[in-house]
Amino acid sequence: MELLFMEPVLKEMIWGGDRLKSVYGMEIPSGHTGECWAISAHQNGDCRVAGGAYDGCTLSGLWKEHPELFGNDPSDRYPLLIKIIDAKQDLSIQVHPDDEYAGIHENGSLGKTECWYILDCDPGTKIVIGHNAKDHKEMEEMILEKRWGEFIREIPVKKGDFFQIDPGCLHAIKGGTLILETQQNSDITYRVYDYDRLSDGKPRQLHVKQSIDVIKAPFESGNATPQVQTSRFDHGVESHLITCPFYSVYKYDIDGPFSKTFDKPFVNVTVIEGEGEINGIHIEKGQSFIIPSGYGECRFDGTLSLICSFV
Repeated sequence: MELLFMEPVLKEMIWGGDRLKSVYGMEIPSGHTGECWAISAHQNGDCRVAGGAYDGCTLSGLWKEHPELFGNDPSDRYPLLIKIIDAKQDLSIQVHPDDEYAGIHENGSLGKTECWYILDCDPGTKIVIGHNAKDHKEMEEMILEKRWGEFIREIPVKKGDFFQIDPGCLHAIKGGTLILETQQNSDITYRVYDYDRLSDGKPRQLHVKQSIDVIKAPFESGNATPQVQTSRFDHGVESHLITCPFYSVYKYDIDGPFSKTFDKPFVNVTVIEGEGEINGIHIEKGQSFIIPSGYGECRFDGTLSLICSFV
């Protein structure tokens, strides 16, 4: 049984930068690279296996042709998508639909529940989570009247913060932020406002009607900042970041030998800091891999931090 190391898919964005290269050593296409799709089987960015028995195979292909690697999960597609996002400039003010709305209006797509771990950010950085409208009617009025200063809710962030972004939650990553995102396998985003920016000389497409349809009002902040639970073990710390209907996410900070058996159909792993080994295989920050079903004990050694997710 082998670990499935992923070849990332890198995407240029109007708001992207170069930290995927300077921080993680990735070969980026330009200085406007915004997203690394680190583990993805989505049609808009299907990762390939790097090395081993399945070298060159797409993750979507493995899901269909070798379901035993994933515990014979009955889902019709790989359920999760893991990204590293480098926001040199502000992303659009946006919202995502849930499964029901996306299934009806987006050709059977999944909705998009996601969560953010702040890998790093510039001093004084803020993000957008939620809005200030008291009800749906006021929310619609504020959007149509472009009362963005009143409408948008901003909060300060720091390295190590964690946020859950449910469907219907208005949000935006702002410039100076580096994030690891765990999300449903979906690429549906509705832009509410984009600062009147131009792309190729034209305003970027907005999705005002869809946004008004799906934004929840009033905003309830409780789900956005889940209580992180930590527990210590020999040579490290385990942090339970979130469990929701679509994923569980954990962070491991390891300093020395540590062994764990993940009793899950499959586990997504991204190394976010440091370097070391897993069962004698060298791993370093920026690498992502999947622990397949039945892999058994994972023996880690080194000084490194991991974000792990599973369904």
